[in-house]
Amino acid sequence: MASRARYVVGALVAGVLAMPSAACTGDGTATTDSFTVGLLLPSRVVPRWENSDKPLIEQRVRQLCPRCDVTYANAGDDSTVQRQQMIAMITKGARVIVLGAADNRALRSTVQEAHDAGVPVVAYDRLADGPISGYVSFDGVQVGTLQGQVLLKAMAAPTEDRTIVMMNGDPTSTNAASYKRGALSVLRGKVRIGRSYDTSGWSTDNANANMSAAISALGPGRIDGVLAANDAMAAGVISALRTAHVRRLPPVTGQDADLDAVQRIVDGEQSMTVYKSFRAEAEAAAAMAVALGRGEKLHTIATTTTDSPTTRHIPSVLLNPVAVTTANIKQTLVKDGVYTIAQICTPQLRAACAKAGLTP
Repeated sequence: MASRARYVVGALVAGVLAMPSAACTGDGTATTDSFTVGLLLPSRVVPRWENSDKPLIEQRVRQLCPRCDVTYANAGDDSTVQRQQMIAMITKGARVIVLGAADNRALRSTVQEAHDAGVPVVAYDRLADGPISGYVSFDGVQVGTLQGQVLLKAMAAPTEDRTIVMMNGDPTSTNAASYKRGALSVLRGKVRIGRSYDTSGWSTDNANANMSAAISALGPGRIDGVLAANDAMAAGVISALRTAHVRRLPPVTGQDADLDAVQRIVDGEQSMTVYKSFRAEAEAAAAMAVALGRGEKLHTIATTTTDSPTTRHIPSVLLNPVAVTTANIKQTLVKDGVYTIAQICTPQLRAACAKAGLTP
């Protein structure tokens, strides 16, 4: 599925760039290749949104549509703020909006307002409620499955006597529910789940507080592994374990391939992260946005359809995630240009990097 998604996005890019540049008509009216794409992302807490998704989407939109503008806003994890941002973009004439929802359900009425105003909305990474025109993300169940599989492998000879803590994502997120479902499909019946938390805002601080509570309840030496749904929460989990003076850290999972998480993996503090190619996701979203802005259908871009609680058969691209450990950092993140070895391997990590084969 991922390869097909990359193929169709690449084909669309090639086709569009081969077309003559759009121009204004004789009376000065802009053609359909001169419009505004609104880009709304949910949070500043998780580094990927500002550092990867935003510049990649902006870059690809401008490659596909050189005369198009991209207007950007970040909700800072506040759905009320995001609603205001979205209404402002509609009012100011955005022809299409790419939406990474801060709260999938809370934005439903605003997505409806955009639809009523003739502004299609592409749900980005998170499937928002309402009449969504297109959806780009990764297979969330597979993300959780990968996390569960690596966690079991990292715990020596797992049995039902082994105890883990589940640090799940924000309860308002449909993605978080998919990650949990995938993880439980692997873990249920093979380990004892001592504590399970739904972590508001995917927050490092909230995960730290939850993990501290789990340590107090279970004992610092009786936690054999932690299923942390993303890297920001993994950081809070590891900090809590360090504060509790746990010398030998249990395996801890993550997601998003944040640079500090990759460095923790090299250093042996974190067992894995899930890498989701931000470039592939951004390219698909940009292709959908430009096509919809031109009034085109998405059948040449979408590789499948998805149903939300409110809308059926949404044209979708669902890409495949990859589990990253010390064994394949070079073959995944470095090869794809996400990070250089120099960025990962700080002076403090040189010995660990050499052991992991991360040399120039």
